[in-house]
Amino acid sequence: MRRHLVIFVRAPQLGTGKRRLAQDVGDIAALRFEKLMLGRLLRRLGPDKRWHLQLAVTPDKARRQMRHRVETAGQGTGDLGARMLRALRNCPPGPVVLVGADIPVLERRHIAAAFRLLGNHNLVFGPAEDGGFWLVGARHPRHLPPMFQHVRWSGPYALADALASIPRRLTVGFAARLADVDDGESYRRLAPRRGF
Repeated sequence: MRRHLVIFVRAPQLGTGKRRLAQDVGDIAALRFEKLMLGRLLRRLGPDKRWHLQLAVTPDKARRQMRHRVETAGQGTGDLGARMLRALRNCPPGPVVLVGADIPVLERRHIAAAFRLLGNHNLVFGPAEDGGFWLVGARHPRHLPPMFQHVRWSGPYALADALASIPRRLTVGFAARLADVDDGESYRRLAPRRGF
């Protein structure tokens, strides 16, 4: 079965995405960061024959505006957890890994390692340094039970809450712990090294 990689994004538009970051660095810098990160991820992760790449975009109507040569689908309605679960379940049969677009150090090797973990586990998570997670993967995404209920998103408990929502019969593996960029402090740590 073919592997699938989903980049889960909000369409970059001024004043709509990365709100915590925008509060600290301004709307224009936050928009520039979103666009730059999406472009970098598509260049880094797209041209790899080990997986099929797809963008899952919100809002749905924005998918027509995305000018990337990548299959694009809408995320649909609901909270973040409902939209992530839908994106996982809607993939064709085969293992799927879903990542956000705010992990500056994300490389192909991280994705390949997550797919290897799915050989031994039903699910895999990539912990973020702030208590959230940057990756979720499923070996059989179409058969996932309800998940991500009662998750306190955008905070230090997101990963713990997500894990608590998973039935005990499912095994979970963990990918590398990476830093994401959600606020001005994480952006400033990144900027001097990455040219932001």
